[in-house]
Amino acid sequence: MAEFTHFNEEGRAKMVDVSDKPETARTALAHSSITVNKEIFDKITNNEIKKGDVLAVAQVAAVMAAKKTWDIIPMCHPIPLKGINISFAWEKTDSEAYTLMIAAAVKTKGNTGVEMEALTAASVCALTVYDMCKAVDKGMVIGPTYLVEKTGGKNGDFKRTQQI
Repeated sequence: MAEFTHFNEEGRAKMVDVSDKPETARTALAHSSITVNKEIFDKITNNEIKKGDVLAVAQVAAVMAAKKTWDIIPMCHPIPLKGINISFAWEKTDSEAYTLMIAAAVKTKGNTGVEMEALTAASVCALTVYDMCKAVDKGMVIGPTYLVEKTGGKNGDFKRTQQI
């Protein structure tokens, strides 16, 4: 089992020891999206959702999720994050649908990467939009959610070349 880093000598899952890895600057950018109908789009953009300012709440939820990723993903390390930025852009999908594009950028200086933190932030952001708007329509569609790029670490940089 030596070639599998996340298994111990008994073949059981373990958290990898990263204490000997050098601290480097690490970043990750993840995207997600949620497609909503025109009524929800209008209510979000006019701040008419009864639960409050959807994008403000979703942004805070995303930051909180990134900071707590180690709490919900079993083999993730607690990471001292140095920066988290969530940004939004609307795209009109067709005459009755709009897609909220979500970008989650996460930074640290440490000995393990922040891909899971960026992906968790993007996912929770979309889930929060769904939660805040589900009283209007439960037909919203989340995703895809994916890693766009990451920098730093032993495995080097990654940049998605295919457009999703």
